[in-house]
Amino acid sequence: MIREGVAITGISDFAQEQLGDIVSIELPKVGSVFRQMQTMAIVDSVKTSSDIYAPISGEIADVNEELLEKPEIINHSAYDLGWIVKIKPSNMKEFDSLMTKDEYDKHVGEIK
Repeated sequence: MIREGVAITGISDFAQEQLGDIVSIELPKVGSVFRQMQTMAIVDSVKTSSDIYAPISGEIADVNEELLEKPEIINHSAYDLGWIVKIKPSNMKEFDSLMTKDEYDKHVGEIK
């Protein structure tokens, strides 16, 4: 989701279900720059550790520091309170390579 030129990113509800109870998260520093598909965060759950990849290239404008104390917020509110980072996009054309919500829902439906 883009608001005021900043992309709000996190993981999907499906992804958090697959991870199980999230117990910790490593966040990038504000001002860090990432390329699309570069690891920008790491989520640890009771099941596994998972890299979180930058969906687009850009600079980290903000991080959800509340997750450092309460990472389980992602399990309860993946699309709202559980956002992970806000990115200032450096290449708007990369949005064309992302799945739409309908495409993602279809993809998840094929996995389940």
